[in-house]
Amino acid sequence: MQTRFILINTSHAGNVGACARAMKTMGFDDLVLVAPRWPNVLRREETIQRASGALDVLANARIVATLDEALDGMTHLCATAMTPRDFGPPTVAPRQHFESLLKKELSAQAGRGLEPEMSCNSGVAFLFGSERFGMRNEDVYRCHVCLSIPSNPQFGSLNLASALQVIAYDWRVALGAYPLPEASTVPVQADAAQIAGMLAHLEQALVHIGFLDPQAPKKLMPRLNQMFNRAALTQEEIHILRGVAKMMLKK
Repeated sequence: MQTRFILINTSHAGNVGACARAMKTMGFDDLVLVAPRWPNVLRREETIQRASGALDVLANARIVATLDEALDGMTHLCATAMTPRDFGPPTVAPRQHFESLLKKELSAQAGRGLEPEMSCNSGVAFLFGSERFGMRNEDVYRCHVCLSIPSNPQFGSLNLASALQVIAYDWRVALGAYPLPEASTVPVQADAAQIAGMLAHLEQALVHIGFLDPQAPKKLMPRLNQMFNRAALTQEEIHILRGVAKMMLKK
């Protein structure tokens, strides 16, 4: 499903760069600016700095004069607003709407006897108004839905790029989130023999510093054994503990 982010009458160059960065982190690259304050905003130093490496998104971005041009090819339009309007499309939370939208899309595909997957012919556009005034009513009225990010009712103001990041994240999760990166190395758990060897070494050290009385050991070592079993020690951690015991024996 094609995804486009549309910034209308953006006045701060840095916000354009920050929006490009927010988009790239979620895997999106279709950015359109409608009549921004700066005609050369995509090349301004502040824009490039705030993009923090998302230069491909800026290079792919387009500047158009009207919203009609920005909406070309889009089939589902999502306005953004902090508070509901008395008239216009329904106002819902992004996550709630995305779940409903994708369910409807998949159901339509199944009804046509197709495999349940997102249609490449569908285009979703997310519209953001100017930093100072937000979206104009006439632009909101053109949309199918108005997305409002659930936030503190006493202070719901979000920076433009921050709002775009939240919506881009929820949309990415709805489409299928990226997997978390795997650890570069998987720690190897210590076996019973390694734990027994470490405990024997530690016992010598505890006797050496006078913490453990070998004539009356009570249940100190079995308790330590149980504690280390619960900790599921790795081989690296065994090495650390034996290093501690070694230094204790030297003192």
